[in-house]
Amino acid sequence: MLKGRVFTYTDEFTLESGQSLPGFQLFYTTWGTLNEDRSNVVWVCHAFTGNAFVKDWWEGLFGEGKTFDPAKDFIVCANSLGSCYGSTGPLSINPDTGKPYYHAFPTLTNRDVVRAFDALRTHLEIEQINVLIGGSIGGQQALEWAVEYPDVARRLVQIAANARQTPWAIALNESQRMAIEQDVTWQLATDDAGLEGMKTARSVALLSYRTYNSYNQAQKETSANLQQQYRAASYQQYQGEKLAKRFNAFSYWHFTKMMDSHHVGRNRGGLETALGRVQADTLVIGVDSDQLFPLNEQRFVAKYIPRATFQVIQSLAGHDGFLLETPQLTTLIDSFLQKKQQRKTWIPTVF
Repeated sequence: MLKGRVFTYTDEFTLESGQSLPGFQLFYTTWGTLNEDRSNVVWVCHAFTGNAFVKDWWEGLFGEGKTFDPAKDFIVCANSLGSCYGSTGPLSINPDTGKPYYHAFPTLTNRDVVRAFDALRTHLEIEQINVLIGGSIGGQQALEWAVEYPDVARRLVQIAANARQTPWAIALNESQRMAIEQDVTWQLATDDAGLEGMKTARSVALLSYRTYNSYNQAQKETSANLQQQYRAASYQQYQGEKLAKRFNAFSYWHFTKMMDSHHVGRNRGGLETALGRVQADTLVIGVDSDQLFPLNEQRFVAKYIPRATFQVIQSLAGHDGFLLETPQLTTLIDSFLQKKQQRKTWIPTVF
């Protein structure tokens, strides 16, 4: 049974920016049973608006009979700092003031999030993670973890992500923040501040998550008549409304900032040197139609990690292919894990 818990860190937590949190909480789930030697841990770093209930948004990979099966794996997923799903974030109470942080919440980086995750790992008495996996911002965090703590993960699976955020992706994120900041409610100290702006931000984001061909296929008009509302327009509106029911603009704004600052080579001698620190057997996967994190970014990561394999998913869906192309993803990850298992258990023949 999937179980949700809260980890409380009580010491002052200094952030990469120099700001600090007076402690924090992480909401996390575990699924499955930790084996005797604690060698069956699968740790998932969630996607942008994802949560700790990994089977809700990555069901194709996680569950009974799937690649990651709670019958054999101990699956851990924690909500990122800054999230609105139970971990310390902008809507949390600031113990120094007794009021929610809102706009006063400090700037976070993926490095901060990874340090918090590693504190949880230590709390759970997990010495080593068997498989560390993440896609998109979760892939950024998984890679950052493997660089910051090279001996923590035996295997790393990074999907549709990169080693450093590009100007293209930063520009897309800034456009989304501009939409939130133009909302007249954004300056208010309320839980729903900026919510209308976030709907527009989500619409902007979708254009980078999908592709020209995917929209032409899924949102094609069935009639040549003049429309009151076109399918593609309705879809954008629907997705904005859908997100507004489960997320908040503060977390959204902070997560885009977190992605913008992603740079595993910062203060580590550059990207190539930092990637060279990764000790995990690594599978890097890209999506051939990804416009947000194009294939050249995954090729770069795989080139400089010492034991890395690079694979490509074929998809019309763009960036979201890492969530939608389950059969291909399953084949690639299963093959990678089986090969590493065979290498682990292989015994040379003695003549």
